[in-house]
Amino acid sequence: MDLKTDVAHSARMYDYYLGGKDNFPADRQAAEQVRTTMPEVVHGAVQNRAFLVRAIRYLAAEAGLRQFLDIGTGIPTSPNLHEVAQVVAPTSRLVYVDNDPIVLAHARALLTSRPEGATAYLDADFRDPQRILTAPELLETLDLTRPIGLSLGALLPFIPEQADPEGIVRQLIDALPSGSYLTVTYLTTDFSPDQVAKTVDIYRAQNIPVHPRTHDEILRFFDGLDVVDPGVTPLHRWRPDATVVDSPEAEEGGRLAYAGVARKP
Repeated sequence: MDLKTDVAHSARMYDYYLGGKDNFPADRQAAEQVRTTMPEVVHGAVQNRAFLVRAIRYLAAEAGLRQFLDIGTGIPTSPNLHEVAQVVAPTSRLVYVDNDPIVLAHARALLTSRPEGATAYLDADFRDPQRILTAPELLETLDLTRPIGLSLGALLPFIPEQADPEGIVRQLIDALPSGSYLTVTYLTTDFSPDQVAKTVDIYRAQNIPVHPRTHDEILRFFDGLDVVDPGVTPLHRWRPDATVVDSPEAEEGGRLAYAGVARKP
């Protein structure tokens, strides 16, 4: 398993922003370049993670979902999404998907399901949706005839435009039944265009493609779906709870990306 530890990787940089230990000098060096350019990136990573936890909790507690598909999982971070769902409903089932060798190396942490529920890990690429949808790991864990919560947290900005990320999302949604939900977070240039542009340059210098979007461009991922209130908002403004402190740090970090949840009619 070649982790290419001498080359910066977006998942390990994100782990570093969150205070994790699954990163290497190349990741830390690149991440520090980003933090020097855009200090709020650390708060943005924290707010992104907090949103994903709130979204999963909403889907399990209020929307009543018991099945989840998380693509672009990244390095395990406590609490993992299945743990959040299983606190609400112990029978919840979740399939994690990623194609990063370092995530595969830590996949055991994603498989600590409660006995009433289930988790599985699938080594696959978002850009091959049919491979994901037909994989035994998925079909043995999830029932594709019942609603599923599809989570794409901070994944889509790293998908090259020529790969048609909107078309891939549509393929995935089309394969899910009515009552399923889509959760997305996406980097934006709307609030700090110059800083985000410089940050994108740092990532691209590491051969990591990043493609930020405006609010209107991000909305296209939700075409044909019923967007849940309060809509597609900055990270910290989506159904904040007591864990989201109304502070300058939360505001700065939350405005780096938009977040949204939508239901398939």
